[in-house]
Amino acid sequence: MKKVLLVAASAALAMGSFTVQANPFDALGCSGCHGAGGKSAIPTYPSLAKSARPDLDVVKALKDFQSGARKDPTMSAMAPLVAGQEQAIADYLAGQ
Repeated sequence: MKKVLLVAASAALAMGSFTVQANPFDALGCSGCHGAGGKSAIPTYPSLAKSARPDLDVVKALKDFQSGARKDPTMSAMAPLVAGQEQAIADYLAGQ
């Protein structure tokens, strides 16, 4: 499963910066687990849309996964792939 996610995220990054800037959440593969617009239909993966999680600091959560301060097998592997796009992802989710 992790290899599939890593390949999907790597392929998304290769699509180019325009796609990433327009909708970094989908372009980086986040919607694969967390749902379209950050609204997950799968209980295992939390919804990240601001409407669903007004208390969530997406930037902090991603940076914590990147640094190892927060651990999850999937997110610890995925978070480094979005380095530099944390605020863009948070801004996108804030509008969802």
